[in-house]
Amino acid sequence: MKRKIITTSDGSKTIQIEDWNEQYHSIHGAIQEANHVFIKHGLLFYFQSCHPKLDSDSHPINILEIGFGTGLNAFLTFLKTEELQLSINYVGVEAYPVKTEEIQQLNYVELISKQHKVEFEKMHLIPWEEQQDISPTFKLEKQEKFFKDITDQNHFDIIYFDAFGARVQPELWTEDIFKIMYKALKDQGVLVTYSAKGSVRRAMQAVGFKVERLPGPPGKREMLRARNIYS
Repeated sequence: MKRKIITTSDGSKTIQIEDWNEQYHSIHGAIQEANHVFIKHGLLFYFQSCHPKLDSDSHPINILEIGFGTGLNAFLTFLKTEELQLSINYVGVEAYPVKTEEIQQLNYVELISKQHKVEFEKMHLIPWEEQQDISPTFKLEKQEKFFKDITDQNHFDIIYFDAFGARVQPELWTEDIFKIMYKALKDQGVLVTYSAKGSVRRAMQAVGFKVERLPGPPGKREMLRARNIYS
């Protein structure tokens, strides 16, 4: 399928799949969307509501990203956890890795943090299927596989669910997939996604998630946050 680099409303670039009229990030602002959905309502929510209850010195936050893509969510997470002095184990799952020449056309480093160019590049250069240190407190493992093949159980604190939209890939937003997500999360774990479709919310609820609607990023009225609450 034909792909091209486009500029979104906040000046940040993303990749568009022309045949689908679908983008890796919101056309209303790639960086704005990632910060709003995944950092504010995912990482920071977990850090503020759950992490203080744990022994934070000995408990790294385990994050699973569904759709590693351009690495934007991982990069923003790295920067925020440097600021908060958090220890992170980050797993990014991607069935179709983005090409190096596409990554080189993105402008996230220039817009977000020029002094961390080395870390952003390292995220894309490290081997797949191996956990590598991006910094002393941020470990990244990229896994090339389909989401249905995830087998982790009771392992992750946070899931960034950033798959292509249900309009073009409805099979990624089903009860079967969310059952895998539910099992992968620890008790009190958090899943966040940009989607607010009723069918997505109902699929989450059907497998046991407690789901709430939240104000969405620019260009979207709402988004969803789900909690895995066993007790």
